[in-house]
Amino acid sequence: MTLSWNEIKDRALKFSKEWADTYNEEADAKPFLDEFFNVFGITRRKIGTFEHRVKKLDDGNGYIDLLWKGVILIEMKSKGKNLDKAFIQAKEYTNGLQQHELPKYILVSDFDLFRLYDTEDNTTIEFRLSELVDNVQHFGYLLGYQKKVYKEQDPANIKAAELMGKLHDRLEEIGYTGHPLEVYLVRILFLLFAEDTTIFNKQQFQEYIEQRTNVDGSDLAAKLQELFQVLNTAKENRFKNLDEQLADFPYVNGKLFEEILPTASFDTKMRQALLDCCYIDWSKISPAIFGSMFQSVMNPKERRNLGAHYTSETNILKLIKPLFLDELWKEFESIKDNKNKLPEFHKKLSTLKFLDPACGCGNFLVITYREIRLLELEVMRSLNKSGQRFLDVSQVLWIDVDQFYGIEYEEFPAQIAQVAMWLIDHQMNMQVSNEFGQYFVRLPLKKSAKIVHADALETDWESLVSKNELSFIIGNPPFIGSKIMSQFQRDQIVKQFDNADGIGVLDYVTGWYIKAAKYIQNTKIKVAFVSTNSIVQGEQTSLLWGQMLNKYGIKIHFAHRTFKWSNEAKGNAAVYCVIIGFANFDTASKSIFEYENIKGEAHEVKAKNINPYLVDAKDILIEKRTKPLCQVPKMSFGNMPLDGGHLLLSDEEKDEFLKKEPNAKKYILPLISAYEFLNGKSRWCLWLVDANPSELKQMPEVLKRVELVKKFRLNSVAPSTQKFAATPTLFRDRNRPKTFIVVPRVSSERRPYIPFGFFDENSIVSDTCMSIPDGTLYHFGILMSKIHMTWVKTVCGRLESRYRYSKDIVYNNFPFPKEPSEKQIKKIEEKAQAVLDVRASFLNSSLADLYDPLTMPPTLVKAHNELDKAVDLAYRNTAFTSEASRLEFLFELYEKYTADLFTKEKVKKRKAT
Repeated sequence: MTLSWNEIKDRALKFSKEWADTYNEEADAKPFLDEFFNVFGITRRKIGTFEHRVKKLDDGNGYIDLLWKGVILIEMKSKGKNLDKAFIQAKEYTNGLQQHELPKYILVSDFDLFRLYDTEDNTTIEFRLSELVDNVQHFGYLLGYQKKVYKEQDPANIKAAELMGKLHDRLEEIGYTGHPLEVYLVRILFLLFAEDTTIFNKQQFQEYIEQRTNVDGSDLAAKLQELFQVLNTAKENRFKNLDEQLADFPYVNGKLFEEILPTASFDTKMRQALLDCCYIDWSKISPAIFGSMFQSVMNPKERRNLGAHYTSETNILKLIKPLFLDELWKEFESIKDNKNKLPEFHKKLSTLKFLDPACGCGNFLVITYREIRLLELEVMRSLNKSGQRFLDVSQVLWIDVDQFYGIEYEEFPAQIAQVAMWLIDHQMNMQVSNEFGQYFVRLPLKKSAKIVHADALETDWESLVSKNELSFIIGNPPFIGSKIMSQFQRDQIVKQFDNADGIGVLDYVTGWYIKAAKYIQNTKIKVAFVSTNSIVQGEQTSLLWGQMLNKYGIKIHFAHRTFKWSNEAKGNAAVYCVIIGFANFDTASKSIFEYENIKGEAHEVKAKNINPYLVDAKDILIEKRTKPLCQVPKMSFGNMPLDGGHLLLSDEEKDEFLKKEPNAKKYILPLISAYEFLNGKSRWCLWLVDANPSELKQMPEVLKRVELVKKFRLNSVAPSTQKFAATPTLFRDRNRPKTFIVVPRVSSERRPYIPFGFFDENSIVSDTCMSIPDGTLYHFGILMSKIHMTWVKTVCGRLESRYRYSKDIVYNNFPFPKEPSEKQIKKIEEKAQAVLDVRASFLNSSLADLYDPLTMPPTLVKAHNELDKAVDLAYRNTAFTSEASRLEFLFELYEKYTADLFTKEKVKKRKAT
């Protein structure tokens, strides 16, 4: 039985509480470990043995408390015992094991303190029993998950970016702006990098500034102009009487120093700022840092409008590894000892071509180039071992920057991307030089990545690179939500989707998806983009993927489910993202990367098919539906006041108001809004639907508020709001059912269930909630169950990472049990009432407290477990064992329900004809 991470966490919490007072090694170790493995759904006796005998170095016998051969060795001690000694003892035991028995992990524990040692990575983590729930991910290997490890950039990168940002700001302050400033900074970046990476002599640029310019910086700009000219001139064409220090600089070419720029101006502080940049060792800084530098010099408005987010190496590797890198390394491992196939594989690498159609500063291109060159280096090592010695390393290096293409909307980052590719090329050449003892540098620059300064959605990608030559499309297109797009951007998206209905709600990133889908038709090109998770949730999913799947035959090959996008750049962007890899052809090898914690590491799970909701199920699309799919009460929106807050009252405001206007008491009703409902707070509203005009005239305080409502509505720029000024005593909406179920529209993703509740006509539901008029205990029980939450997690839209419940997508499409028996309905009602009873027993706890996974009372957990089981049995004869099985069942049931509806519609149409 494979458990979901939420189920594992539930078990971990229970385990921690049940074994909190355990302390004796002899009496408790075996049952403790049996139950520990059970947390992960593993039967201990099937995988490990207690008291495994081994020979110690002194030829005496030792006994390992528990050994799972090849996986984990566990040594238990009584509470408070020295775990350092226990670890030494465990390490000694490994000397008596055979090679295939050696564990990947060693765990030592005194029942309270856990110390887990990774024998391969030589790393240790430590936590308390009470913290097990926060550390279960470290035991993913027990379930067969392979932990993905990605390299992070050197923190020094950020310091370098900040220094360049300061220099930029000062140049801009003095009036050196626009295109000249951008080119100027890119040149300085190259010079800083060049002197630390053997393109120039060590500290050659630094010494030029220190020795040739005045301390006050007055002549620094002129000296830099002179240097730019020298770097753009071949040695044979330079002045014969050129100063020796200048003449010593190499010829760079590559058009980097070709343009004649206006002369800048420097002062003492600016000269020192440039020298401070020189004092950093740029040889250890990834060229991908220029993306961070780009953000550090952009103003917030530009950053927002362009959707620029610096991509960390970690996030880039999450995309390129499953897209192509893992497969290439696998192929290399299979032929690395075959001297005939190695050159063929090497040639294949040299023909691969990559396009990033939203390349920014080129981070994706830079890291991809580095990784392909590292693979080439391994090929060269293997060729060298096979006896193919290199007389000239340059003749064996086939991969070059001209295999890489990019499109970037802004000129400055496009220029940075161009230079960054030269810099990473040089870094890789230095690695080759060190490996084979031959110095190799590509100067003067002859080839370059083709980076065009253009709007990707207005550019014919094939004019940049033929689709018959391209191998992969990668990148992270702009993160701009549909509600903050400009009209021009919205028009672009509508155009890309051929003016289809409803496209106006799509985010900007979808334009890259659909344009890529068109471009890769009838090719073997693979694509992967980082995107906001909105494109696999809510109403956007069917609009985007309806065309992707049905019109362009796209199949998803791999996907990272929602994770938090974060990095160390200035103005750090916190976005909730997915990564989706796709092509115009199918593949048998599909992978979903799951995050049991959106801020944590991913675990890879193989899939038969990946649908647009990133679920292992058929390619089904959940479209907006105005009526429920099943025979259940309709859901409606709550009541929007549209009042500027003048009809609403807090507890204090209500009390104060009634002191002045006691006759208004009968018109003041509880207002059920999401925040107050979930957090046990009170809010009130003036509900004047049935108010008699003569009574209103006798209540001046009420009339004051009504007058303010009228002014608020009249002053609105929206005609739709202005028209409601005619009825200032009323909410915009006036739904007041006899009884109803309240559904918060936004709720935390941390909660195991979205708390719903019952109310009657004595309360008014606000527009921050939905309501189900005449909803019963049965409906409440279904909606408060795990199977409904599984549906919510998958198809629901999100606000950041929080659930954003919707009527037309979530509720109206949810497949309720088809034909539950009276007995099943009664059982669900009984268990639903039990949940309500348990809630009511905690008078001083809010729903937010009761449904917090860390503070949820065991009695409520039990009541929900029993409700879950009753609901499961209304769907089928046996309860579901995992979230995955529930989801697969729901999609199959949804497909059947919608097929039945389609059949009925066709029959009706035929009869009418």
